[in-house]
Amino acid sequence: MFSLVTAPIDALALRRALEHPAAGAVCMFEGVVRNHNDGRGVLGLHYEAYDELALREGTRILEETRARFPLLAIVAQHRLGPLAIGELAVWVGVAAAHRDPAFTACRHAIDEIKQRVPIWKREHYLDGAPGWLHPE
Repeated sequence: MFSLVTAPIDALALRRALEHPAAGAVCMFEGVVRNHNDGRGVLGLHYEAYDELALREGTRILEETRARFPLLAIVAQHRLGPLAIGELAVWVGVAAAHRDPAFTACRHAIDEIKQRVPIWKREHYLDGAPGWLHPE
């Protein structure tokens, strides 16, 4: 359900994991590395995690999301290591019978992952200075 990878995220394979004959709605979120943050130019970034705890908390979030919303499937994957501008950093997808729970659950899952999972982002700025970011 929740995984960490160092290779590029295979969104198509993750999307296939959501296939279900009762699904009338599939909603996916793709977090992509952008070239700016807080008014500063970004060259790329590097993600690090406390793997064991990150996997446990990510799995807990997906289980909580599945219990809270009427879902048929939920999958999430977060990338670790160096990433370039435009690469996928995180992918979340859900399948449900109807669109409202699919949209709401997908938003809930990514918000909780960004807030609770111990993954740290080190941005590399155009001015040469790096900066660590992590949800408070």
